[in-house]
Amino acid sequence: MNDTDLLITAIKAAVEGGRAIMEIYDLDFDVEYKEDKSPLTLADRNAHEVISRILEPTGLPMLSEEGKHIPYETRKNWTEFWLVDPLDGTKEFVKRNGEFTVNIALIRGSKVVMGIIYVPVSGQLYFASYPSGARKLTIRDLKHFSISDEFKIAESIPSQSLPEKLTVVGSRSHISPETLQFIENLKSEGREPDFVSIGSSLKLCLVAEGRAHLYPRFGPTMEWDTAAGHAIVEISGGKIVRADNGQPVIYNKSDLLNPWFIASRE
Repeated sequence: MNDTDLLITAIKAAVEGGRAIMEIYDLDFDVEYKEDKSPLTLADRNAHEVISRILEPTGLPMLSEEGKHIPYETRKNWTEFWLVDPLDGTKEFVKRNGEFTVNIALIRGSKVVMGIIYVPVSGQLYFASYPSGARKLTIRDLKHFSISDEFKIAESIPSQSLPEKLTVVGSRSHISPETLQFIENLKSEGREPDFVSIGSSLKLCLVAEGRAHLYPRFGPTMEWDTAAGHAIVEISGGKIVRADNGQPVIYNKSDLLNPWFIASRE
């Protein structure tokens, strides 16, 4: 498959994964808790199964938050693979506030080269690859959605000028003292920012769209949380760097925990 075929396949996987999530979202559902105390629902598992099935014909391995543990000794030999979070923002899903996403990224070497983020409740779809650029669209009729037709009319991002006032986006459920201190430091520099809180990878989408200048993440995230949004930010003209040394954020590390980072758009 060429990159356009891979992108269309991944978009289909994200949308169908979102459909599986909404089948549970519209019902009463049970919540379990993982070892790190974060919630796990049937929706996570169902979306994982759907996405796995659709991506399998690409022949590329898949690393998913809900998949089985794959040791680094195996992963380190991968030159290309899918990195998936079937339901990013499970806390937001449990709260039923709509701020959760399906994240699918393509990793080559240690770099992210493609990203798809689908928001099942609103139908917003963000996608980016180097051949296609970064785009977004809203799926209004899921039953009659045609990827090939919609692909052609998707809007390029960033889709607007940055706000005149410095705008910082942060987590709705995971705000950290270090993030609050970062904002206080901006204030002490005379840069009184507006602060927007939102769940899941939507924070990275706001930076990609040009609706926020900065997303400082001084708290734990895993590679599958950020990879799709990372691609969309960078391909749309923004950047993501490590907070400690300004170096690139890389993927498929032995430890899948991300360093603290700052996403930005100028």
